[in-house]
Amino acid sequence: MRGMNDLLARLDEHFRPAADPERATGMAAYMKNRFEFLGLPAPVVQKLAKAAQAGLPRPSEDELRTIALELWARPEREYQYVACSYLIRHVDVPGPGFIATVRELVTTKSWWDTVDPLATRFTGGLVKRHRPLAEVMDEWSGDENKWLIRVAILHQLHYGAGTDEERLFAYCAAQAGHRDFFVRKAIGWALRQYARTAPHEVRNFVESHRSLLSGLSIREATKHL
Repeated sequence: MRGMNDLLARLDEHFRPAADPERATGMAAYMKNRFEFLGLPAPVVQKLAKAAQAGLPRPSEDELRTIALELWARPEREYQYVACSYLIRHVDVPGPGFIATVRELVTTKSWWDTVDPLATRFTGGLVKRHRPLAEVMDEWSGDENKWLIRVAILHQLHYGAGTDEERLFAYCAAQAGHRDFFVRKAIGWALRQYARTAPHEVRNFVESHRSLLSGLSIREATKHL
């Protein structure tokens, strides 16, 4: 676990001296004061995180889980951003059981800025490597938690021609009448992206479900059709 401890210590050593309290106030306000911030813009977070990770060994699955959860426990949001990028970087490490950790991350300190990368870049990769996890996505697509629904809808975002069209359309149809903005936006975003691969099929889906889909979902889905 030395690499894990080294990474956490290094992140603190790099991040805290660079903190900008004035910028942190503005960043917190932009996120509706849901989270504390150190005040580090994204390029600085990426640069410092890269420096902190330099020379460290590849994590095991247990280390990956521990690092993600430790960073999630930190009050400042920048640490959760690092957790997301670290998970994405090592998406080929964990086995299917890691989906339980993903669920914990998605449903804790939930907001679009961490849910979306976890959905599109990590969960999507995890499901692609461990196909039986698609059944977990089926469960999440009907969950009461809107963020789990969003992950299920968006996890195939970058699959392109490998998209399970039947599954995507089923999720979108099942949640077409959802009242939450983030679910409606996810439906539109997922359909818009898939329209790059299958425009005719997306157009037909939208037309056949127009009475059910929200205006937001329709506008997003048909933006480039």
